[in-house]
Amino acid sequence: MKKGIHPDYHTCTVTCVSCGNTFETGSTLKEIRVDTCSNCHPFYTGKQRSNQADGRVERFNKKYGLNK
Repeated sequence: MKKGIHPDYHTCTVTCVSCGNTFETGSTLKEIRVDTCSNCHPFYTGKQRSNQADGRVERFNKKYGLNK
């Protein structure tokens, strides 16, 4: 490899803006801020943070009483 053309690779801190969780990884940046991490993401936690609206089919069935 050529010398002097590669960026410096060092340990950096990753900070989650949502929950405040921090962990270390390697990067060319000194600090990384992310919106969600594996500690607070609904896919990994199994919990939904916001209420999702009913789907179109469920709303139609509820409106016309077809869900019996």
